[in-house]
Parts: sequence; structure tokens; C-alpha cells
Amino acid sequence: MSDIIQLLPESVANQIAAGEVVQRPASAVKELMENAIDAGANKIQLILKDAGKGLIQVIDNGCGMSVKDARKCFERHATSKVRKAEDLFAIRTMGFRGEAMASIAAISQVELKTRRHEDELGTLVCVEGSTFISQEPVAAAAGTSICVKNLFFNTPARRNFLKSNPAEMRHIVDEFQRITLANPAISFSLNHDGLEVYRLPASSLKQRIVHLFGNNYNERLIPVEEETTIINLKGFIGKPQFAKKTRGEQFFFVNNRYIKDSYLNHALNKAYEDLLAEDNFPLYVLFIDIDPAKIDVNVHPTKTEIKYLDEKSIYAIIHSAVKRSLGRFNISPTIDFDQESAFSGMISPKSLDEIVPPSISFNPDFNPFANDSAPAEKSSGGSYQGGGRQQQQTKNWGSLYEISESQPAEQVKMELPGNGPEAQYAPVQKQLMQLHNKYIISQIKSGLMLIDQQAAHERILYERFSVNLEDRKGASQQSLFPQTVTLSPNDYELAKSLLDDIKSLGFEVREFGKNTLVIEGIPVDLGSNQVNETQLFEHLIEGFKNSQQDLKLDKRDALARSMARNSAIKSGTVLGQEEMNMLIEQLFACKAPNFSISGKPVIQTMTMNEVDKKFDK
Repeated sequence: MSDIIQLLPESVANQIAAGEVVQRPASAVKELMENAIDAGANKIQLILKDAGKGLIQVIDNGCGMSVKDARKCFERHATSKVRKAEDLFAIRTMGFRGEAMASIAAISQVELKTRRHEDELGTLVCVEGSTFISQEPVAAAAGTSICVKNLFFNTPARRNFLKSNPAEMRHIVDEFQRITLANPAISFSLNHDGLEVYRLPASSLKQRIVHLFGNNYNERLIPVEEETTIINLKGFIGKPQFAKKTRGEQFFFVNNRYIKDSYLNHALNKAYEDLLAEDNFPLYVLFIDIDPAKIDVNVHPTKTEIKYLDEKSIYAIIHSAVKRSLGRFNISPTIDFDQESAFSGMISPKSLDEIVPPSISFNPDFNPFANDSAPAEKSSGGSYQGGGRQQQQTKNWGSLYEISESQPAEQVKMELPGNGPEAQYAPVQKQLMQLHNKYIISQIKSGLMLIDQQAAHERILYERFSVNLEDRKGASQQSLFPQTVTLSPNDYELAKSLLDDIKSLGFEVREFGKNTLVIEGIPVDLGSNQVNETQLFEHLIEGFKNSQQDLKLDKRDALARSMARNSAIKSGTVLGQEEMNMLIEQLFACKAPNFSISGKPVIQTMTMNEVDKKFDK
């Protein structure tokens, strides 16, 4: 029997390695930009076509490469950052394995143009599918320019698994944001299909956050800084009132490397305990500086996981530092006295002798149960004249409990879907009552019925929007004054991919310049409400992301749920008799009136027997 084990060809081995290193265009962007940072560049440009599928070009002004290095960098395990095994425990660079360039070249067509600052001529190297094509001298600017064309051209199965351009672009923007946040001292730019998405000058960390996420983030940030013998922690966290219902603005960096760590994330979330709702997530951009010998970064192909020697101490430091920053800076309203000089003359100091402590007086003869005939003279002349005012307020308290002598309310008959006598409700009175502006109470033949008004309206709107999305016939009401909404590049790409479905809901939306949309109309169902079109649209996008992440819903279902949640009346809204009757009629016309869109009950009933038991009858 002949031998069956053999060595794989170099090109096949490179394609297998590329499956771990380069999963999508965003992976190639990450590797190329990190190489540019390791080369010492202070200006990096990223140029894309077709969300990286057609072209990924990274241009930097770093140290460049020699003629031999330009050819050798495409070999497997070729790196300038590690010489011996001990170097793995003192890594400060982004790359170190020497696999990225070989993996990228194995599944694309690559042109590398590079020149060192001390050289007169540069080098052009062309590689296609791990096959060396050519190398020749060429005039080039100092630094390196790498063009990656037709990613996955020789692995069509992998290319077919790529998502749409907007979806892949969102992944690229995520990687771009992580790299630019970690390196605020470097200037970056991002261009996609000829349009400039980002232009980020060298700046401080706070300015970089504002440039990436918007000017309104300037007032949302709380600084965090802590120096210990174990780690040095610095960065910014978000104020609790600006937390979002979706993840995406949470960034941990260890020695300037972006990482994902649920354990450290728990430490930060615990610091926000009792300040946030359970399903809200705060913004944070935190940098941990630690001795490389106390961590191991070589545990995952994407280098986003790290092992620590003393993770419990790091957990405690992060938790205490964040909690202290929240206590020190989270004051509302907040005034930044370092920037605002107009307040300097508003406070005039007084001497201690001029400060008079406030006095408190009370009426010892005050009787809240005294009748109107009580003499008014008993009220003393103190600063709090409570007696007469209290009597005036409680004068006709008994009338609150008088039964109205109006005509009996008209009766309507309602049925719940289902068979059998338990599904048949007795006549329901149109004279309904609101309990704490949260629940609607209605009398039924067997007792009483409680309806959650917000959950009921969400169910009604969800089924209505689902039908509109299916039929593509959502009615729209034109706005008198169209509103513009500016989104982050990530959310803008998402909104573009959803534009047809958003229009099916009844929105009239069109693109308007860089990351901006114009809202010219809203669904006719919302026309009677005083809605803020811009805020509604932003919440729609945010809710869509949340629904897709939590429930893994299809696009249209997630959009209908998000729209229903953000458009429904909220607990605390006062409803009139006609509005409550209409809400109940529309609820029982739904396919599933008993349950909300989150699966919780909408209707609760209590029989007369249950009521009698409460009174021991």
C-alpha cells in the first residue's frame, strides 16, 4: 500500500489559512490598516469600491519596504515584528504572525507599490492567487500603497456567502472606527465608490469620538482615568441618560488593540447598576495599558481575545474606576466651567455674617378635619397658612365617590378569537376607565377585564405594518416642512438597505447628501399624533437593529416590530372614552389580541368569584 500523507501545495495552504484570517472584506481592511500603523504612518487613506469586493486600497506614509522585503512580505510566516519565541510576550505591534499578506494574496489580485524615504525609486510587486506575476522599479511616493482587487475571485463559494454591499460596508465601518479610536494621533480618511465617508484629522481621543459619532456626543462623555501597579486605565464612558437599546458603541482596547471580553464588559455594566434599564447599553471607549508579559494575545486568529494573569484584579479596578467617575461627573444639569466663561460673574461671594439661616414656622392649631364653620382666627400668622387652604381642598371630597346619575352606557358585544364559552365575553360597557393612565378597565359578564394600553397598541400597529410591508401599500401623509436626519455612516448604510421597506410603511424618504436623508412624509396612522419625524426615524433604525440582534428576525418583521414599538402610545398617556373604545375594537380585530409582540399577555380577566374571595365572601 502506497503512502497517503503528503504536504499541501503552498497555494492551497495559503487559501486554508485565508479562511481564518480573511473572513470578509472588513478582515482585509483591518489587516492592511494595522500594517500601515505598524509602519509608523501618521496619515492613512482607505479607498473602497463595491464595499471592498471590487477594490480595497490602503495608502500610508510609513517607513516603506526595500526591494527584497516587498517580495518577501507575501511569504507565509514572514514578519518584521517577531524574531524569537520570547518576543511573543513583549508584543506592542498590531501584527506579529506574518500570515495576513500571504492570506490576502492567496484569494485576490494584489498590487503593492512601496518606497523607503531614503530611496529614490520604489518597487511594484504584482501577485495573483499566491502566484508571483511581476516585480519592477517604479516611481512612488514614500510609504506603501496596497491595492487588493476582486477579493475571493478564486474561491467563488466564499464570495457567494458575502452579504449585500450595505451589510459588508457596515462591517468595514466597524473595523475602521475601532482602528481610528485606538490611534487618534493619526490622520485617517475613508472613501467609498468615490464618496468621502470620513475625514479624521489627528486629534485628541475626545475629539476623535466626536468626529466619528457626531457633535452631540460632546456632552455625553465622562472621563475615566486610573493608574495602578497592575494596569493604567483611561478613556471615556457615556452618561446613563444617553444609553441605547443596542450594542455597538462599546470599545475595550488593551495596549491599543481592540478586544472583546464579556468578563470586563460585565464589570462596567455592574458599575451602571441601578442607573440603567436592563436592556440598555452605555457608550464606553476605554484603554487598558498593561505589561505585555502579563497577557497572551495569541489565542484567537482575529486577535480579539486576550488571556490575563490577574483578571479578577482588572475587573475590580474597572468597576471601581467607572463607578467613581459616574459619581463624580454624572450631575444633571451639567455645566463645563472649563469651557464656559459666561458664568464667572454670576456668583457673588458673601461673608458668613450676612448669611441668614432659613426659619420654619407651623400652625399648632391646624386641624385637617375641621369643618367650614371653624373660626378662621385659629390660623396663626406663620409663614405656612395650611389650615384654610387644606379645608378648601377637602371641602367636597365625598362627591368623588358619588355614583353618576347619567344615562346607562351603551352596550357593545365583543368576541375573542376561539371556540367555546370561555372565548365569549359578555356585553362590555362603553363607559371604560383608565387605571393610572396605564391600563384600561372594562366590565364583562363574568367580572372585569384589564387591558395593557401600550401592549395593545403595539399589537395593533405591528399587524397593520406587517400587512403594509407585505402589500407594499403603506399610506403616507405629507409633511408641511420636510425634516432632514443625519445618521452615522453605519446607520446610513443600514437605512439605505431598508429604504424600500421603510417606504412601504408609509414614510416618504429620499437621500440627501452625505449620511443625510430627507423625510417628506410619515405613515398616515401617525399623522394625528404630534410626532417628531427625525426622532421617530432614528428610533426606528435603532429598534430594527435591536430586534434583529435579539430575536434574529427577518428584515421586514424586525422593521414592523421596531415601528410598532416606537409609534405606540406609552404608559401614562391619558385616553378619552372614544379613544379607549376604538383601541379595544381594533385590538379584538387583530389575529392574536391576547399577546403582545414580545409574547407577554395583553389582556387579564378577573371573575366575580375571584373578586368575592378578596372580600371573604
